[in-house]
Amino acid sequence: MAMLEVKNLSVSYGAIEAVKDVSFEVNEGEVVTLIGANGAGKTSILRTISGLVRPSSGSISYLGNKIQKVPARKIVADGLAQVPEGRHVFPGLTVMENLEMGAFLNKNKEENKANLKKIFARFPRLEERKNQDAATLSGGEQQMLAMGRALMSKPKLLLLDEPSMGLAPIFIQEIFDIVQDIQKQGTTVLLIEQNANKALSIADRGYVLETGKIVLSGTGQELLASEEVRKAYLGG
Repeated sequence: MAMLEVKNLSVSYGAIEAVKDVSFEVNEGEVVTLIGANGAGKTSILRTISGLVRPSSGSISYLGNKIQKVPARKIVADGLAQVPEGRHVFPGLTVMENLEMGAFLNKNKEENKANLKKIFARFPRLEERKNQDAATLSGGEQQMLAMGRALMSKPKLLLLDEPSMGLAPIFIQEIFDIVQDIQKQGTTVLLIEQNANKALSIADRGYVLETGKIVLSGTGQELLASEEVRKAYLGG
């Protein structure tokens, strides 16, 4: 059984249909990526899975339960967390306070303390800057903070929306290395990314979106080798 199963999903904003009859699945332990140009519908799909947007039709099953009508708070409590596009750290709060916000649903202080220790081991720069205002971090550090904040909720499924956007090349490689490490540590990942080459290089499977529809799917390596994908997204 798939951890996440999206069936015939459509999402509209007024008269604009952003997502059109999309179906895909994510199995436990995978990194699955959705790639496509701006406006392809990638973020709308993630926001709908997270409960922030209601679909106009179709269904979303997570761990065997339909969640398309479930409040976002309940979805997070059930082990699904999203790192939004643009990071959206909380300015005016320290790095530590931002991380604590990620664990607001867990009242077990000892568990949160142990999880924070793991986050600092994975992101040592965050520990170095734990008392610093989050807004003063570099773009790459803010991305690490956003990922750490989501991981504080101990998600079973992590949704990543454009984690490399606007980052320097040295940070881009580091972020993708971290995604692979997160997978190895047992968290399933659904990754949305414009950097198709990087995303497909680490993905078990991928789906290509164009104007709200899935037009291609396959393993990461199959899509990397696809002439259609190379021409459209890899500059080949």
